[in-house]
Amino acid sequence: MNDSPVHANGVAKHFGRLRALDDCSFSLPPGSVTGLVGPNGAGKSTLLSLIAGLARPSRGSVSVHGTPVRGRMHPDVSLLTQKRPLYEQFTVREMMRAGAAMNDRWSSSRAFEVLDLLAGVDKDAQVRTLSAGARTQVAIAFALGRLPKVLLLDEPLSDLDPLARDETLRIVMTDVAERGTTVLLSSHLLTDLGDVCDHLLLLDEGRVQVSGDIDDILAAHQVVVGPADVSLETDGVVVDSSHTARQTTALVRGGSVPSGWESTHPDLEGLVMGYLRASRTRRSVRQ
Repeated sequence: MNDSPVHANGVAKHFGRLRALDDCSFSLPPGSVTGLVGPNGAGKSTLLSLIAGLARPSRGSVSVHGTPVRGRMHPDVSLLTQKRPLYEQFTVREMMRAGAAMNDRWSSSRAFEVLDLLAGVDKDAQVRTLSAGARTQVAIAFALGRLPKVLLLDEPLSDLDPLARDETLRIVMTDVAERGTTVLLSSHLLTDLGDVCDHLLLLDEGRVQVSGDIDDILAAHQVVVGPADVSLETDGVVVDSSHTARQTTALVRGGSVPSGWESTHPDLEGLVMGYLRASRTRRSVRQ
């Protein structure tokens, strides 16, 4: 049995004829912060649900710290979903007390410590009266109160202003540093991902396109620029290319630099955008 914090082997998830995930295999290193990226509909939320144990794969297997995930919430995992499920009529304090009642492993001190670090969260306010950003912060405190070994975050920063995003990321990184928590973070905010993530998992059409250490991935890709009237000949894989009247620019994975072409390594945002553009192009060709 693989003892990685999260290991997926040939995972597929089908909803009737829809293949949300298909033959996904990867492992996350201990204590890593992995950015989960991909276009809308790539299967990111489905993958997080499978890892948490809220759904069963149609094929393949998922394990967390060497134990199989069997279709119920894994005790070592916390998942913050996009819906931010909280009891609307509860106050924030009552929500944290409910956490103690619902979880065998729960730290009220950790949950309230997180709330104290988040500016503007009124602990005596009912959840239904909170702004979207404050609800997200309460949900993050609840997730960390479970003392997870694996923290799954589905678009955790989308409702937060820049200051709250910074506060939240600092809290998550403190958990990584002090408790060795492994984090898988799905987000479209590529700048924030670049600030905190050391690994990348890129999905498209339910399949893993790229997985590994971010520095290694960037080193394995090149942005090449050459004249528009010269064919790009490379033994690497052309991920994406664009053309103007004067030049061609391409993102290439592996291979050698063509003679006469300029080459640089992409940054994280450029790499992800290249794969997203390639995905959109493939979809438009099929339509």
